[in-house]
Amino acid sequence: MAVLPDSLTPLAWWRGAVIYQIYPRSFADANGDGIGDLPGITARLDHVARLGADAIWISPFFKSPMQDFGYDVADYRDVDPIFGTLADFDALLARAHALGLKVIIDQVLSHTSDQHAWFVESRTSRDNPKADWYVWADPKPDGTPPTNWLSVFGGSAWQWDSRRRQYYLHSFLTSQPDLNFHNEAVRAALLGEVRYWCERGVDGFRFDACNHQFHDAALRDNPPAQTEEQRSVSTVRPDNPYAMQRHLYDKSQPDNLAFLEDLRAVLDEFGAASVGEVGDENAPPLMAAYTEEGRRLHMAYSFALLTRDGSAAHLRAQVEALEGELDRTGGWGCWALSNHDVPRIASRWAVNGERDERQVRQLLALLLTLRGSVSLYQGEELGLPEADVPFELLQDPYGKAFWPEFKGRDGCRTPMPWHAQAPQAGFNANGAAPWLPLGEGHAALAVDVQEANPFSTLAWARQLLTWRRAEPRLRVGEICFHDAPEPLLVFERRRSEGGPALVLAFNLGAEPMRFTWPDTVPDLVPLSSAAPLPAPADWGRELTLPPFGIALAATDDV
Repeated sequence: MAVLPDSLTPLAWWRGAVIYQIYPRSFADANGDGIGDLPGITARLDHVARLGADAIWISPFFKSPMQDFGYDVADYRDVDPIFGTLADFDALLARAHALGLKVIIDQVLSHTSDQHAWFVESRTSRDNPKADWYVWADPKPDGTPPTNWLSVFGGSAWQWDSRRRQYYLHSFLTSQPDLNFHNEAVRAALLGEVRYWCERGVDGFRFDACNHQFHDAALRDNPPAQTEEQRSVSTVRPDNPYAMQRHLYDKSQPDNLAFLEDLRAVLDEFGAASVGEVGDENAPPLMAAYTEEGRRLHMAYSFALLTRDGSAAHLRAQVEALEGELDRTGGWGCWALSNHDVPRIASRWAVNGERDERQVRQLLALLLTLRGSVSLYQGEELGLPEADVPFELLQDPYGKAFWPEFKGRDGCRTPMPWHAQAPQAGFNANGAAPWLPLGEGHAALAVDVQEANPFSTLAWARQLLTWRRAEPRLRVGEICFHDAPEPLLVFERRRSEGGPALVLAFNLGAEPMRFTWPDTVPDLVPLSSAAPLPAPADWGRELTLPPFGIALAATDDV
């Protein structure tokens, strides 16, 4: 049977969609215990719908010991009591659908918690029914681990287990053992977990660390990273030893492609969409292979703009690299500037070290005009800066391990501010202390404050999303960059079948920039009436863009 291209299927709602990421611990607390929950999300879905998002992505809410705050799953089919119940999830799903929102859930297939029943059984002996469900290996003759592989969270990726007198592999925390994807029974069981949620009615999945799903069966050592390019791992900081290896054997194995095809077959039964988190030293070719049109995942989530480099050169290079690879396979990307693992963009790319409202607004416009789908992290529509969480209040084990050079991920996970004057900014009704402190200055940026201001970041975000939804050149059109001096970023968006193009210029710097439209850009006319972006006062082939300014134009055959 011929495979229908993703772009031609009636279920391709995800193509160009804006997906709003919800970190459930920090979104809204309905029961007043200081931790966000599913009923809290349900009560606040109107905010997401009014924003204009197409879907929500909910970070893990499954039963878990919360060593990695839900990314260590102990039961794929149950809701952790701190978040609510399965009935609460069903209510959330129904409310989201009533508001026209799709629901994407976070599935962690590469590893489980060490408290998952599968691992509890696996570690009891070398000959039990699940003995080979995880990656076990004997020590070297001198007792050291089987390979030199490192954990993303620091130290060896191998943990000794005295019961089996073997090491088990953990790419992340020691309490997150890696599943053995070379075992057919493991793959079948995981496809069953995905099917369970499809049958429950979810619209899609975000697959966490999906290139970690297979390891090299021969257990070969990783070679050292010898060049600066090889050490530039987008998923970790340069001071993390993980960046000192080329990860040729502990992840991103070719065996994964066949599994992704089996996974796609299950998704297609239900019309469910998928986005895979792909973190690798050279991610674009892998992302293209993982999203080969009609065969594997629908989208790949890029880390490329989650780094510290916010230069025009970096942005262009990363987008062009991915687009060039996707052109080979018909795949599709998903861009993000913030998420639950990196400092918030309002602080991370701050030119002068302080949040600048003009830059916040510009970066929202930039993100929402790139080609691909978009992931918008909760609070990004408010322009929230990174919170400074003191060590004594830190919750993230990653941050505790690398303190003080790296303060962990808690600064982007603090509670969402809903009402400026309410206790805890309205995160909960009773004012109970939340699991992380409210970010300094966040209450002043609360939803109710910005609701009352037609010129707020929130109002701007809504205008941009409305424009994007109505503009096919932004949702699914092609992208082409034009040469421009730093800090200018100039590109156009046009329909693949041709016709008039939108042309955008971004001054990413904090100083005014006088520039001439590149010769490669045809005659242009300002386009301000059809979009929220204002036309420059001195419109022409030469114009001046203010700090963090934007110029939007159209080819003259509009």
